[in-house]
Amino acid sequence: MNEPYHRPSLGAAVVYKDPFAALDFLEKAFGFERQMVITESDGQLAHSEMRFGDSYIMIGREWSADMASPVAVGGKNTQSVHVQLREGIDEHCARARAAGAVITRELADQFYGDRVYAARDPEGHVWSFGQTIREVSREEAERVSGLKVEGWV
Repeated sequence: MNEPYHRPSLGAAVVYKDPFAALDFLEKAFGFERQMVITESDGQLAHSEMRFGDSYIMIGREWSADMASPVAVGGKNTQSVHVQLREGIDEHCARARAAGAVITRELADQFYGDRVYAARDPEGHVWSFGQTIREVSREEAERVSGLKVEGWV
């Protein structure tokens, strides 16, 4: 869809101590694009959205006691965001590394047919990125992994 305010059915929100630095980093390291940035009269971030492919993510600040960046809680994460790429996973990983992302899981081919890596941003959020590099049947995935797989599409 080409509607300016169309949103997919699911998006995520990620909280930062310095959301403006996060916007810059996410552009440089991961290729996200700013869709909307709203600032308050005192210059603080009120709301922002970034796009990647057909998805969006909101980047916010610590605006209440319930919202904290991992850097504010000893580096702990209670969630991770996964981004599925259509192409260029190796180049994407190199771009992230060059921009200062800490690669926490090096690029590797997975039993289910994806090539995946994970990276930590400057405030400690963990992001994973994957690209399907080959089609794998449920039976092959089970055989290779030794796991029982249900709901394979």
